[in-house]
Amino acid sequence: MIGDGGSSYRRSSVRSDFVFELGRSMAEKEDVTEKWARIGMPEQEPDKRRENFEEVPLGYTPEMAVKEASRCLQCKSPSCVEGCPVEIDIPAFVQLIKEEKFDEAIKKIWEKNRLPAVCGRVCPQETQCEGRCVLGKKGRPIAIGNLERFAADLARREGIEDVSPKAEPSGKRVAIVGSGPAGLTVAADLLARGHQVTIFEALHKPGGVLVYGIPEFRLPKKIVADEIESLEKQGAEIMCNTVVGRTITIDELFDQGYDAIFVGVGAGLPRFMNIPGENLVGILSANEYLTRANLMKAYRFPEYDTPIPRGRNVVVIGAGNVAMDSARTAVRLGAETVRIVYRRSREEMPARAAEIHHAEEEGVELLLLTSPIRFLGDEEGRVAGMECIKMELGEPDASGRRRPIPIEGSEFEIVCDLVIIAIGTGANPLLTRSTEGLELNRWGYIEADPETGETSIEGVWAGGDIVTGSATVIEAMGAGRRAARSIHEHLTREGRSPESCGV
Repeated sequence: MIGDGGSSYRRSSVRSDFVFELGRSMAEKEDVTEKWARIGMPEQEPDKRRENFEEVPLGYTPEMAVKEASRCLQCKSPSCVEGCPVEIDIPAFVQLIKEEKFDEAIKKIWEKNRLPAVCGRVCPQETQCEGRCVLGKKGRPIAIGNLERFAADLARREGIEDVSPKAEPSGKRVAIVGSGPAGLTVAADLLARGHQVTIFEALHKPGGVLVYGIPEFRLPKKIVADEIESLEKQGAEIMCNTVVGRTITIDELFDQGYDAIFVGVGAGLPRFMNIPGENLVGILSANEYLTRANLMKAYRFPEYDTPIPRGRNVVVIGAGNVAMDSARTAVRLGAETVRIVYRRSREEMPARAAEIHHAEEEGVELLLLTSPIRFLGDEEGRVAGMECIKMELGEPDASGRRRPIPIEGSEFEIVCDLVIIAIGTGANPLLTRSTEGLELNRWGYIEADPETGETSIEGVWAGGDIVTGSATVIEAMGAGRRAARSIHEHLTREGRSPESCGV
């Protein structure tokens, strides 16, 4: 059972809900096929978008949004809410869109989610809220993400702002380390509760993975900037170019008078393959490649100062969303061929189906059941090719996916002059090594209570990828909400001694 503003949601029988609602519609002689047809979102044509970094999906019109919202069955026990990490009252905001009460719809979303324009674009709804939708059992689920984006975009265009009443100032100060989705969520929730927050960001712009990791064609940076500006208007202080763990330590933040600290630094340390030739010029991590392109606008060089490697024949190793983002960026930077190299099959690819579809539409080739063995260089030390081996799938491994097994004698070579490695990231040890008493797991991530975010150090909370490893934006936000609730309880607890905050 999940509480939500006084109401409760119980696990329901998905099939019984569908059968009941479908039967009711048929009894009313509705055109069931038309009613349950999902409304697609207009997009830039592939040939056009290959040449620009503008957003690919163009958004719903009000008429499209109302029609899509009208598909919702308004289930009595909505399982979609159970699939939402921040527990948005999905049936309520969808109903408000159906009734054309768009300003009320966004306010309903804001009750649980401070970044709806972001989540509507990049969250994997198909495995979360939409994955639980009753209509998905017989057809396609409600386009919850598209409707969330519609409500958020309309609010931005019309200047609708969250005017929810704020609590009286508490006099308590909270340091938030990291300005990604977890940190921004903690900041918004604590500001609403009357606490003073300061966000410390290592890079020169706030936003974390939302600005350095996700390309403009998936998430326009103006959207993130608007959300951050809103936090600043509410009183948040943002300190960029501040590397906690080097510029300042956790202990020093307590010495400066902060009553609590939240660590949401993400997991941005790139992993490499450790195979021969990986040190050749022209081989780089997706983290570096996308940071140059997204945060530093390298795709507009020399208008912007930062250059970016460009290749004619580009290979991206990996098959997650980061790999798709890298491949699609390479397409827009003029590559003649772009290949995704992945050691498993299409069914095991972790990227969202929509991102794979968009990549293929734009000309990206999927080279599946293939694993690199070594990189080949030219006389100048630049990458010129890659030796690979074909794979077959065996029994499932610890991840639940079938284990790839090399096929003896199947080696072959690929010509390439730029290789982007997108096989995941880990925890950067800079902060954790400088914080005595902070317990980590065997992978180097911070040990934190999954319900509260509390760590082994009194007064320090953590959430997001630095705790879970690479996950989704909305999951990081969910962790931020839980941590903010726990921090607030800690700060308002009666009879608290100064030592209870770690000072």
